[in-house]
Amino acid sequence: MAANRGAGFAPARAPSTNAVVPTTAQVTVFVLSPARCGGERAALLAASLQSALGCQLRDRSAPLGDVFAWLSALYFRGKLTYARRFATGPAGMSGTLVMAPGRGLESPDATISAAELRAMGQVDVESEAFAAPLRRDAARLADHCGGAARVVLLGSIATGKYVDPLLAALGERLRFPLDFVGRGDMSRGGLMLRCVMAGFELPYVPLSGAIRHGQRPPKLEPLRTRRTLETTKDTKVTKSK
Repeated sequence: MAANRGAGFAPARAPSTNAVVPTTAQVTVFVLSPARCGGERAALLAASLQSALGCQLRDRSAPLGDVFAWLSALYFRGKLTYARRFATGPAGMSGTLVMAPGRGLESPDATISAAELRAMGQVDVESEAFAAPLRRDAARLADHCGGAARVVLLGSIATGKYVDPLLAALGERLRFPLDFVGRGDMSRGGLMLRCVMAGFELPYVPLSGAIRHGQRPPKLEPLRTRRTLETTKDTKVTKSK
């Protein structure tokens, strides 16, 4: 990220981004892996002249989280919704941070332009151009959030592209949801949305020394929205009559 943005540590733009932190609550900061910024979908969005998000990109007023949610659909939307529900960031810092390729860690409320989206699309997530800003901001995060904090990675744990830069700075404080092991991106996104609906926070384990590969778990049950539940309930009532 740009140096004058403070590694996403400025208070979030909207109060809904993070939970209010009681003084006795454990600090929990979520770090979200990025959406793919260099594909055809990103190019179409950056060039869009009609969509609301395209207009925001032209005006440099598009929230980073909204852009990544549009690019990545269910997976990033699940990560962002979950993080905003369960984050308890320390005073003066967002509890939800997003990896922005070539820029480090930023608040999902940080605004970007079409040119900045295209620039992020030029950064390979397995390159030093991605890792160096991430290491820099991970070190700032480690200094800011204290030794008792949990920093939870919501992203791929199978390789070192995200894990290694964060682990070097955060050590045992870096955690991940145990239920991510064996799941693909779409399954993780669906799982997190279900957790938000149920008000259930996943268990986290330290990444250092963890087993990151495992058997694929059973498929998730179909997502039951409130409307679906109400329809099912009405059907049961009708049949009972």
